Formats: sequence, C-alpha cells, structure tokens
Amino acid sequence: MDPVIKGRCAVWWLLAAVCWILLLGTANGGINITHVQNPEANMNISQIISYWGYPGEEYDVVTEDGFILGVYRIPHGKGNSNRKAQRPVVYLQHGMFMSASIWIANPPESSLAFALADAGCDVWMGNSRGTVWSRKHTHYSPESPEFWAFSFDEMAKYDLPAILNFIMKKTRREQLYYVGHSQGTTIAFAAFSTNPRLARRINTFFALAPVVSVQYSKGPLKTLISIPTPILKVIFGRKEMFPKSFWNHFFVSQVCNQKGFDHLCADFLFRVSGYDRENLNMSRLDVYLSQNPAGTSVQNVVHWRQILYSAKFQAYDWGNPDENMEHYNQVTPPLYDLEAVKVPIVMWSGGQDRFAAPKEVEKLIPRLSKLIYHRNIPYYNHIDFVLGIDVPTCGQRNLSIGVELMSVTRK
Repeated sequence: MDPVIKGRCAVWWLLAAVCWILLLGTANGGINITHVQNPEANMNISQIISYWGYPGEEYDVVTEDGFILGVYRIPHGKGNSNRKAQRPVVYLQHGMFMSASIWIANPPESSLAFALADAGCDVWMGNSRGTVWSRKHTHYSPESPEFWAFSFDEMAKYDLPAILNFIMKKTRREQLYYVGHSQGTTIAFAAFSTNPRLARRINTFFALAPVVSVQYSKGPLKTLISIPTPILKVIFGRKEMFPKSFWNHFFVSQVCNQKGFDHLCADFLFRVSGYDRENLNMSRLDVYLSQNPAGTSVQNVVHWRQILYSAKFQAYDWGNPDENMEHYNQVTPPLYDLEAVKVPIVMWSGGQDRFAAPKEVEKLIPRLSKLIYHRNIPYYNHIDFVLGIDVPTCGQRNLSIGVELMSVTRK
C-alpha cells in the first residue's frame, strides 16, 4: 500500500478507536468524562455574535458565476452604538480550511473582530466558496463536480469583488480596509494585481501571515500539498476536502477538552502552524476545532501543489494547452504580478510560522512596491494571528496587532 494512504488509514483507525473507547466507556461507566463544553462549539456565526452581546447582520452575496456566499457584519461594538462619526469599514478574510468563525473564536477581549467593533469599526467577515457557510449555488449542487471546480483563482476573480462591492454599496463608502490571513492574503494579492478598479477601493491592505509561495513551508500542510495529484484524488476524491462534519464535531467536543487529550489536540494545531503554547487558550479547543476545518475544494489544494513545484505565483494550470487557452486565452497559466499591486500594504509575519515561513516572507517583501510597514513577531506561529490571546490588545509580550491596525485606520 502507498505510504501516504497507509498513514492516512492509520490516523482514521486511531480516531475511530478513540471514539469507540469514549462511547463504550461512557455507556459502561468505565470512563468518567468531566469536560466542560463551550456553548459556541455548537453555534453558527450569527449565534456566536449574539451570544457575546454584539449586534449582527447576515447576508447572502451572489457572485457573477453563481456562488452564494455567507457574509456577516458587526456594525458596532457594545458601547459605541450612538457614535455619529463615520466608522472605518473593515473587511476580514479567512485562510484556507477556515471560515469567518475564526475571527470570533475567542471571547471578545481576544477576538479581533469583536475588538475592532469595540474600537469603533464597522466590521464585515466573508466566507470563501466551498466553506461550510458558502455551500450554495444558483445552478449547481455541492454533490456535483462542477460545484467544486474552483481554486483561489475564482475566490479572487469572483468572490472578493462580489463581497467588497456589496459592502461598499451597503455602507455607501468609497473605500474600506482589508484584513487577510494566510490564503486571505493570497486572494487579495491575486485580486488586487489583476483588478485595478477593485484595488482602488482598498484604503489599506493588512496582510497577516502572507502566503504566495510554499517552497520553504513545513509541516502537515506542506505534506498534504506535496501529494501527487492522482493519489490526492484517490484519497479525497475530486470534490471537497476536510468539510465540517458531524464526526469532526463529535470528536473534538467529546475529546479535545479532556485532560490529556487537550494537549494532543493542541499539538496537532502546533504541528500545522508552528509552536507557541503560551498564546493559545487551551480551554477553547472545542470551539476552534468544531468550527474548523470548514472545507475547500480538492482543486484548490492541487493549485497549491502546482505553486509548490513551479515556484511561481500563477493561476491554476488546467492540465493541457487547450483548456488553458479556453480559460486564459494562452496555453500556459498567467502569472500574478505582485509588482502590480498598488494598494498600501501593512504586513505582519511570524518567526515560528510553519506555513508562511520566514524565508517565504523574505522573498515576498522586495516584490511589494507599496509595502509601508512590516513587523515580524519572533514567537508567532501561523494561527496566532487569528487565535492568539494577545492579538487584539497589548499582551504580556507587548504585541498589539489590533491597536496597530486601528492606529492606521484612524489616520
């Protein structure tokens, strides 16, 4: 058996064994489960916003190619609803395998979306096509292969313009602030380099853990995108990868808050993103892992594999000159020209980031002509930018992404 398939089978057998041990042990009194589950682990995005006492709005935004995307708004914070001055409009875009829930996965004092709302911003959060909150289409069902024939190309070409234009029409603003994490930065770089009209609507692009290449990445995500495409499709099929599911929710809600198992679940996160144990709220693991992963297409992962082995930030290669000609009017996929991004960029990167590795960021910086600020945080990993305890406010280690972001939006 292929070692990749064999390893994956072993993981599934381990997870299944743990689930059965828990079920049988509980039924027979053999295991005393005393965990306390956070209620947000069973909530959707709107419910989480309301749970913490914030105003929330939910919209369906239809893209030019028919996808229906879930978009969420926190129009103001708890104590500033009567503010008369115009609020800065801030849009938050999640990364691969995540959803908008990642911005509100912690209590308000340590969730960036809530902190920005309390600081006086009009906060919007989008969900990329194929994630749990964006699984509808005007013509296709998620059961059809046509639904999943996308990568971050389509997110940049269709999703981002549809969402941002909707927000600006709704708020009657000419510009907004864009905050992207991981693939959320990838989408922005692709969109702003190819769509100058959209780029002019962005006041500042805040890039958290930026990713446009993965040659120096490490860990399970690098292993995943390294799998040959035929084997990848044998393992996962040709449509969806890592969707939000009942079994995932059951496992994390029943296991990850257990003493002993909590460290195993946290270790999984660290192996993917990099290590920073002091900055992760261990009591929130069931929320983090029940809300995410939120799904994406197999084609999106294949696209990242192409970027890995081509060492080029380019559009998806459809596999033969004829199909590329049909999509791009040329026989090879076009490159995304980072030098063409004319949006002012403020960027943060992490010294312990395993996916947006420091060497990748070093290669990226000289290509950004509009980079106005960059800060490397030596102890930060890939998910600290969205889940780190000290992201929104000045923490014990003197970091304040939220405060720095607000200092720019208020100018």
